[in-house]
Amino acid sequence: MARSDIQSRRFLKGSDEDMTSARQRTAAPAWRLLPIAIILVGLVVGYVFGLHHYLTLDWLVAQRMSLEEYVAEHRLWSAILFVISYILAVAFSFPAASILTIFGGFLFGWKLGGALVAISATLGASILFLATRSAFGGFLRQRAKGFTKRFADGFEQNAFAYLVALRLAPIFPFFAVNIAAALFDISLGRFMAATFIGILPVTFAYTYLGQGVESILVAAQASGRQVHFSDLVTKDVKFALAALALVAVIPVIAKLLRKRSRSS
Repeated sequence: MARSDIQSRRFLKGSDEDMTSARQRTAAPAWRLLPIAIILVGLVVGYVFGLHHYLTLDWLVAQRMSLEEYVAEHRLWSAILFVISYILAVAFSFPAASILTIFGGFLFGWKLGGALVAISATLGASILFLATRSAFGGFLRQRAKGFTKRFADGFEQNAFAYLVALRLAPIFPFFAVNIAAALFDISLGRFMAATFIGILPVTFAYTYLGQGVESILVAAQASGRQVHFSDLVTKDVKFALAALALVAVIPVIAKLLRKRSRSS
């Protein structure tokens, strides 16, 4: 076989491999977008079928007696259904984590309800975290520059403390933190640990409120008025949670100040 023929075949083989890898690179982003597309479709479908109407305190007022009876008769199955519902609600970004946590305390008591919520919320948040990271995480990190790049690096170095603080702070929506964290280079294990630990105070505070919410629901039903989330969560509770968030981020602030003093 002539040497030129061998070189030609090698060239053609190399070209085929390059074309195959190029097709794989172009096809990969579409596959990475699939999980987030499923979540968006599920969110839209949920609103179209009116599932958000079942995640309100008004619905709890109307159905509280039947819910209590069902849980009393089917406690294990009720707990399983609650966990599945909570995971799906968080994964599909339904803005109902706080209301569902109240439900958990009302139906199962603050101890069991808090444990179920902490596990469910962590699993649901992790699903959304993975879907968002798969779709956008690497793409946005590669294009981060200037202040955004420095902020991302600082966040990643202190990811655990930042995430715990964000989970404790009541001013940040739960689903927004799940999405934002996915845009940084944070491991799934660290995300899950920080989420689980960070939501424990809020979770048990809300399930404790839920455990004693029946008197408020009865009064609301008797008067015919709507029950709002602000009727349950007072300013004192929000202030306490904000204080916990500040305590969680103090070590990070101290570390940054030490680093600045050394550089100066």
